[in-house]
This record gives sequence, structure tokens and C-alpha cells, in this order.
Amino acid sequence: MSAKVCFVTGSGRRIGASIIRKFASEGYAVLIHVSTSLDAGELLKSELVENGCKADVLQADLSDENQTSVLLENIRKHPFVIERNGIDVLVHNASVYSQVSIEELSLETMRFLNRLHIEAPLQISQGLYPLLSAVRGSIIALTDTSAGKAWDQLSHYTSSKAGLRQLMLNLAGEYAPKVRVNCVAPGAILSADWEHDHFTKIIQSIPLKRSGDVEDISGAVFFFATSPYLTGQELFVDGGWALNSS
Repeated sequence: MSAKVCFVTGSGRRIGASIIRKFASEGYAVLIHVSTSLDAGELLKSELVENGCKADVLQADLSDENQTSVLLENIRKHPFVIERNGIDVLVHNASVYSQVSIEELSLETMRFLNRLHIEAPLQISQGLYPLLSAVRGSIIALTDTSAGKAWDQLSHYTSSKAGLRQLMLNLAGEYAPKVRVNCVAPGAILSADWEHDHFTKIIQSIPLKRSGDVEDISGAVFFFATSPYLTGQELFVDGGWALNSS
């Protein structure tokens, strides 16, 4: 029997790479997507292939609608997908996280984040739905823990992630019963270069008193992918951070 297939956007490094490694270790054929991190993606592919896994790399700039369309066509005709006659897991992970004050936030930046976090996931979900539904597949999107909160200088990020969250909830309703759709919201997992001091303060307020690991996120994604009676859910993987945050 052909291997199940998992495709993860933005998966050359960090959390995305961890998700790829998790599914590969469980016997899935994995499609690694990269935009600019092609070298990292190729290294990850080599690592997995050397360990006997089925892996390949696909490159596309998801901020470009045309490149995303080409990516979808390359997925449809990929040998892994043809052998399986479907896609079992689609993970929307690609993201950009940076601070911009509301005074300096441009419409161009806002449009870019909306494209990356909302439009591209919609385009990819629509484009791959026939392949997902063919094998009763699953979509998982990585959101965040900002729902109902105001995060300083992150209006563009949190509002576009809110759009992603709502889009996935709607898809869960419209794609049922053939395709399940859920969200994983990482808490304090990896800090950006510009937020080390803030990240340290956050850790102090987390009930479990530590940051999470990328494997905590990949494990949650795999849980949703293999839980056939779960759809329309968002799981906070945050060490209890939400208990003490306003």
C-alpha cells in the first residue's frame, strides 16, 4: 500500500521542520515547502532520505498567487501524491512574525500578512481539497494564542492570524464530513531575535515555568491528524500561559 502523504508549508526550518520529521518518522511521505530557505529544505530532505524516509522539496513564494498556483500543480502531479491518489495531511505553517508599531504599519505590510496567513491557506486548501477528500484527509493550521488579546506592535500579525483561525473554523463546517480542519496555537515555543527579553518575562508567567519545544507542536499536529472525531477545534499548546494572561 502506498504511503500516506503530508504537505507542510514553510517547513524547511524550526516548527515546520519538526512537523515534517514527526510525520516522516510515522511512515508518511513528506513534501517540504520552502520559499527562501531552499538550502535548509534540501538538508532536511537529505537527512530524512538517509534514514529511509520518502521526502521531497517544493519551492514557491506563497505571497505570489501565481507561484502558489504552480506549487499546487506540482503537488497534484507529484509521484507521492499520484501513488497515494490523495493527500492525507495539509499543514498551514508558513508565517512571518515581526514587530511594527501601529503608526508605522503600512497597508503593504498588512496586505502581505493577509496574503500569507489567509489568502494562501485558502488558495491551497481549495486547490488540494479534491485530493484531501479522496482519502478523508485533514487540514491543520498553526494559529497563535492572541485571540481576545492586544499584543503590542503586532496588529498585523495577530489580526491576520485571527483571520486564519476563522477561515479554518468555516472550512471545518464546509468541508465536513470528508475533510477535518483544526488549529494548533503555539505559545512560548521559539523566540524571535528581537524579543528575547520579552520572551524571558513570558516564561516567568507560565504555570509550567518553561518554554515549549518544537516537538510539542509537531505532536499536537499529529494528534489532530490522527484523531478522526475531531474537527473545528483549536488547541493551545502553551504550558498554561492562557490561565494567567489577560
